[in-house]
Amino acid sequence: MTPERLSRLREFLREKNADAVVVNKEANLRYFSGFRGDDTLLLVSQADALLVTDSRYTEQAGKEAPLFEVVEQKEGLLAKAAECVKARGWKKLAFEGNAMLYDSFAKLGELLGAAAVCDVPVHLDELRTVKDAEEIARMKKAAEIGDAAFLDILDFIRPGVTEREVAARIETTMRELGSERPAFTTIVASGTRGSLPHGVATEKLIVSGEFVTMDYGAVYEGYHSDMTRTVCVGRASDAQRKLYGTVLDAQEFGVSLVKPGASGKAIDGAVRQRLTDAGYGAYFGHGLGHSLGLEIHEEPRLSPKSACESLEPGMIVTVEPGVYLPGKGGLRIEDSVLVTETGGMPLTASSKKLIEIV
Repeated sequence: MTPERLSRLREFLREKNADAVVVNKEANLRYFSGFRGDDTLLLVSQADALLVTDSRYTEQAGKEAPLFEVVEQKEGLLAKAAECVKARGWKKLAFEGNAMLYDSFAKLGELLGAAAVCDVPVHLDELRTVKDAEEIARMKKAAEIGDAAFLDILDFIRPGVTEREVAARIETTMRELGSERPAFTTIVASGTRGSLPHGVATEKLIVSGEFVTMDYGAVYEGYHSDMTRTVCVGRASDAQRKLYGTVLDAQEFGVSLVKPGASGKAIDGAVRQRLTDAGYGAYFGHGLGHSLGLEIHEEPRLSPKSACESLEPGMIVTVEPGVYLPGKGGLRIEDSVLVTETGGMPLTASSKKLIEIV
């Protein structure tokens, strides 16, 4: 956590004409304070930075959030927050409209009474879209862990192992290399299950002649990685080679379009047209990519409905086209890509050539 993040949050408050903001989303708690626990609120104004928590976390918060005054609550998080607001005379509060539960919002309003209003909904996630050097370093490390797990799994996959065994091996390897946990539920989809974009691992046995798609990520010091690789167990057929080549071409084309000034909608549209021209447009149904960081899915998106009009250096987005043929199978290839001053730099380094495991 850096003072610059608090400064940007305070500038954001000025733009919203709010006296203070209540921060309760866990990713934003960590981003603005450095605190890694839960059951906590931040109250930030132009002059104050308060971290409200209970006795389980006061010592931890004192170490992890040095820029914040730690306030211990004993009668309830919202009650203590309301007490702090009244004591400082704040009249107009912003709150995280996409994170605070309605019951909590209503209760806070009740506790504030006539002393203040909490009526400025804000989305603080937008302040996290451009990553700083510390964040990028952590995400590079998370990507390295994912790459190492891919190298390991190539020696493990063979006919007769189950998808769940593959997922367990990937997750165990990442843990051994420093990952805090899987970034999300690991996807392993083989054979006809390759037509399921989010086909989480099952007890299905992998057999020779199948594609195996693996989509997974690590978490390093809170920051996520995300990658997808598809391999063939046994020799690939001509049809499989053609399909793989089509998806790889679209994926590499997408990476080449990632650069400052490009819009999320335009990049998605160009790759979608590439697959349409190859005859597979109808079989690519999801968005091309998303950002990631303290969460696995963040803004900006690369999709037909993307609100991102211009990528900026320091943003990180995935590029993950796929083709999914119902009843037949499919595949996806994905990199996490850093937007640099001159273009896109994949953080994922694993080979994207068609790998046949024989």
